[in-house]
Amino acid sequence: MNNSVSSTLRLIGAGLRALLVLTVVCGVLYPLAVTGVAQALFNDKANGSEIKDKSGQVVGSSLIGQTYNLPKQNPDDPEEAAKPDLKWFQPRPSNGLGSNSVNTQYSLILSGATNRSADNGAVGGICPKDAEEGTLCAQVVAAKDAVVADNSTSSYRVEPADVPADAVTSSGSGLDPNISPAYARLQVHRVAEQNKLDVTQVEKLVADHTRGRTLGFMGEPRVNVLELNIALKALSKS
Repeated sequence: MNNSVSSTLRLIGAGLRALLVLTVVCGVLYPLAVTGVAQALFNDKANGSEIKDKSGQVVGSSLIGQTYNLPKQNPDDPEEAAKPDLKWFQPRPSNGLGSNSVNTQYSLILSGATNRSADNGAVGGICPKDAEEGTLCAQVVAAKDAVVADNSTSSYRVEPADVPADAVTSSGSGLDPNISPAYARLQVHRVAEQNKLDVTQVEKLVADHTRGRTLGFMGEPRVNVLELNIALKALSKS
């Protein structure tokens, strides 16, 4: 009986010592080491790839998209559709975006794709104008019509054929912070008119904020919408 009790106590003691050691190593030393290395070598990424405006205030992350919508007329009405604030460059469609520091209602909701196939609602491989409501085709057709209407100005007409795919479809995550240079350029005339700027000034903004392929061959050229709008805000106030 005594041997059994002493063996049990030894096992409990060994277990508690192992628990203490592993807690210190895995719960304290390892996290501190990883955090220290991350802060020393990858400070920006470790802190969330934050983007700051000209005043130094954090306004978002370069990894997460944001919307630029007008305030709702009735904030308590969940059925009221958000309307884009046309003085800003707009991101690609998404189900999971909030707003930014210019429109301080940022609220991340979710991340995810539509899970609809590319031909959802299509007839003969083509999205008809009268595509069934709720299908991907219906969303794309509506988004394309909105892009044409929103970005056509008194001196510039957007042709439906010029609307790029990222202007009417969401990314796999629904949180893509970038748009294609083609979609950014398509918005230039509308942004210039809304902000009373010269078109060439806004075109230069887009060119200056266009990034090439990663390492020269991975991915596609892109424009970060938040960074572009921060520069636009600064230009508008200059």
